[in-house]
Parts: sequence; C-alpha cells; structure tokens
Amino acid sequence: MISLIKKIIRTIPIYKKKRKLFPGTVTYWEKRYLNGGDSGVGSYGFFGEFKAEVLNKFVSDHNIRTVIELGCGDGNQLKMAKYPEYLGFDVSRAAISRCREIFRSDTNKTFRLMSEYDGEKADLAISLDVIFHLVENSIFENYMQNLFKASVRYIIIYSSDSDENQGYEGSHVRHRRFTRWIKENIKGWRLIEHKPNRYPYHGDYLKGSFSEFFIYEKV
Repeated sequence: MISLIKKIIRTIPIYKKKRKLFPGTVTYWEKRYLNGGDSGVGSYGFFGEFKAEVLNKFVSDHNIRTVIELGCGDGNQLKMAKYPEYLGFDVSRAAISRCREIFRSDTNKTFRLMSEYDGEKADLAISLDVIFHLVENSIFENYMQNLFKASVRYIIIYSSDSDENQGYEGSHVRHRRFTRWIKENIKGWRLIEHKPNRYPYHGDYLKGSFSEFFIYEKV
C-alpha cells in the first residue's frame, strides 16, 4: 500500500511559484513609492541615525555649504540632515513629489528628477544605499559618472562593495565592487576614508546593514 502511494505521489505535477521578472530600476522604484512604499530600513531608526551622525559631522568639520544627493528617496533620511543648502535627485516622480511636500516650507532644499540633472555641482555629492539598487549596467555607469561630476570637493558613498549576489538574482538588489570600478574609470579622485558600519550585517537586515561609508576627495 505504501509503495502504491509513493507511485501516485510521483505522478502528481509540482508547480513552483515563479519569481516575477524584475521590471527595471526606474519602474520598480516608481511603483514602490506610488504604492505607499518607502526607501527601506536603511533610512529609518538607528540606521538612519548612524548615517546622519557621520554625514552631519563631515559637513560641519569640512565647512560644506552645498550638498547634492543622487537618490534622495522618500526624504526620511534627509529629515535628520544638517545641510546648509541641498539639491536632491531621484528616478521616481512619486518620490520627488513626496519630498517636495515634506519640505515645502524649507527654502534651502530643492528636488528634481534624475533625468533633469544638468551638470549641477556642490561641495559634496552623496549616494546613500543606492548603488546596490542599480541593477542594469548602463544605469549604474551613468549614475556613477554623474555622481563624480556633481562634486567639486568630496564624494560620500554609503553602500556595499562586493560582487557577491547569490540569492539576489532577479531582485531589485545587485551588489557591485564599485571601488574597483571607480579606480578603473574615474580619474582625479582618491579614497581618503573607509568607515565600517556600526551595525554590520549578520544575516538579519533589520539588525545589520551591508553598507559602509567610502569617502572620496578631489585631487
């Protein structure tokens, strides 16, 4: 009887749930924000506070007057920032609308679509938890070129720096060894500081982050 049951089970077709195809970086983030989503845990709670602590100290210590951010997201991280003058860009129209509403009374902050970037420059350009979300090579390379064009003094990147992507295939995450890409493709800048995360990742993204700070200076 048991052998008969095993034979019957073998004949039953197994249907695996198919993972939805990744729609593309711009489409993914636009839909996410339109549906009420946010920028992720990295912009909230102790993660956001850690980032703000590092960034605000750097801005103060280096007499930074102007900041450009490529990938401003939902604006929550920006609530903790102390920047004299700020210009934020994002690929999502919904995110830009949300930021404009949040900071509507703050005349020192301006927001535009990433497609509207037209060579604007600042003392400091920042990229926070963005690079590992740039899945397509063309979008990643264009973003990196613009990031380094956007600053006249410093660049601060907060991201993972690895090519390990097992388990992330087909998702909105693609880790990259971006420091190697910069070394091979960007001239006139040097890495002056690498600051590990106060809350390193150990398997639980709610408790730890794989992002770290990388600070570049124009030479």
